[in-house]
Amino acid sequence: MSSSNQVITLGCRLNTYESEVIQNLAAQAGIGNTVFINTCAVTAEAERQARQTIRKIHRSNPSAQIVVTGCSAQINPSQYQNMPEVSKVIGNEEKMQLNTYMNLHSADKVVVSDIMEVRETAAHLVSGFDGKARAFVQVQNGCDHRCTFCTIPYGRGNSRSVAIGEIVAQIRKLLENGYQEIVFTGVDITAYGADLPGQPTLGQMIRRVLGLVPELKRLRLSSLDPVEIDEDLWKLIGSEEKLMPHLHLSLQAGDNMILKRMKRRHLREDAIAFSERAKALRPDVVFGADLIAGFPTETSEMFENSLRIVDECSLTYLHVFPYSPRPGTPAARMPQLDGGVIKERARQLRDRGELAIARTFEQFIGKTVNVLVEEADQGIIKGKTDHFAPIQIAGFAGIASVIPVKITERTKQHLIGQYL
Repeated sequence: MSSSNQVITLGCRLNTYESEVIQNLAAQAGIGNTVFINTCAVTAEAERQARQTIRKIHRSNPSAQIVVTGCSAQINPSQYQNMPEVSKVIGNEEKMQLNTYMNLHSADKVVVSDIMEVRETAAHLVSGFDGKARAFVQVQNGCDHRCTFCTIPYGRGNSRSVAIGEIVAQIRKLLENGYQEIVFTGVDITAYGADLPGQPTLGQMIRRVLGLVPELKRLRLSSLDPVEIDEDLWKLIGSEEKLMPHLHLSLQAGDNMILKRMKRRHLREDAIAFSERAKALRPDVVFGADLIAGFPTETSEMFENSLRIVDECSLTYLHVFPYSPRPGTPAARMPQLDGGVIKERARQLRDRGELAIARTFEQFIGKTVNVLVEEADQGIIKGKTDHFAPIQIAGFAGIASVIPVKITERTKQHLIGQYL
């Protein structure tokens, strides 16, 4: 890659993977002095950050051309087309094609096609992730569901899966380059395989991948839908030590009426049943979850159900999103809550999350765990445990190495351990 290029990633892990593809394709095409901004559209705040980033980059490097891509560029290209700082706007499908970069200086400022017409996910072999200790492998893209608050299907298209052979080839390349932990990522990974010959499920795919790549020692999964876990995946949760004991749920709310108005596929009882089954199969498992605060029509009683589900599902790591209306979505036309109420409910959820983290961290004190090293600087190691708990250790170790550590104490933000 030309050192004069830069890719700024906003948003999800799938964007992180795709940013590496952008780096590689831009280098192949001989692009130089260009900043690519890979945007997110999950909230209004995410889009505000994208516009702010564009202006900041232009101020600091006015000679560089700025190319905007990602979900926000796909869904609403005109907002970037009208920014004088932006040289080019390319869609989510276009950003994955070499031809786009070969023709980056064409006259058209906007190159965005209809994402709903895309039927396949192109395979790209990524050799590594600059500055990251774990590697992301795309196994799926797009979403066939239409939650009332969400614009992502319009940025990503319909669900489509990556063939098992391509996943295996990607993992082997990353392992050859020293990565020890792989994260399977996508928009709706529990929908994996429905569009492939034989319709393999996510669990069947994982089992086959682990059989074909026995040298893979650590596998993580990105966000899961609690009612779409297939039986093969349940068996792996209970028996496969290579599958890290940290599951992240696409939960969104803990009240049944709100879940129905969101057009989610699960009820609160489904989420509780999921966590109970997972804990019965693997008692040490920890959970993360996405939760939206202040969804339209949410009463204080409904919100209490979302607060209570943190404890009822034994959630630890909360990703709390204050609700923001996305133009064109059904939820944007529902009766909206006052902004102050939304902000206060988000704060209460985050406070409940801090209590949950403290409770989980306390359980680890005195135990010996494995840690994937993410940073090593001036005798301080930072990383994540198998359970995705952040940790700091005094000592020296290589980035991406896995080391044994005894947990000695905790702070609000992280564990503290002793390198064994």
